[in-house]
Amino acid sequence: MKLGIISDTHDNMPMIAKAVAVFNAEKVDLVIHAGDFISPITANELQKLTAPLIGVFGNNDGERLYLIKRFKEIGKIYPDYHEFECAGKRCVVMHEPKFIDALVKSGAYALVIYGHTHAIDIRNGETVVVNPGEACGWITGRATVVILDSDTMTPRLIDL
Repeated sequence: MKLGIISDTHDNMPMIAKAVAVFNAEKVDLVIHAGDFISPITANELQKLTAPLIGVFGNNDGERLYLIKRFKEIGKIYPDYHEFECAGKRCVVMHEPKFIDALVKSGAYALVIYGHTHAIDIRNGETVVVNPGEACGWITGRATVVILDSDTMTPRLIDL
């Protein structure tokens, strides 16, 4: 299974369109958004995904009820964190990096995904940690996403 991982899109519609193009070209099976969509308008580009989307709200997301409504057709946004299974492996996505090191040490998850910091954080090991950085490129000047193969648990960073 191939995962597309994105975070902190912050309404940058051209970068969201680039991310969607990458995910569709890579034929990902699931897109995971680690929060800070910002406004419901992001659904205009994200609805062009050929894979379903799951995500979590970030600290800057407004219009949460309308975001949920707009994303109903393409996926689901969860309030805080979301546990899910991918190719038989336990995974979790959250926005803020709460207890990341403790989650890794616990061994409870094969994959921990987070956002918020706008900083790329990719750690390999028994538990793979992925912060894809910011897709918007507003803070760091670098817009990035990650493709992860769940069979090999190998993350690949992609510049948009």
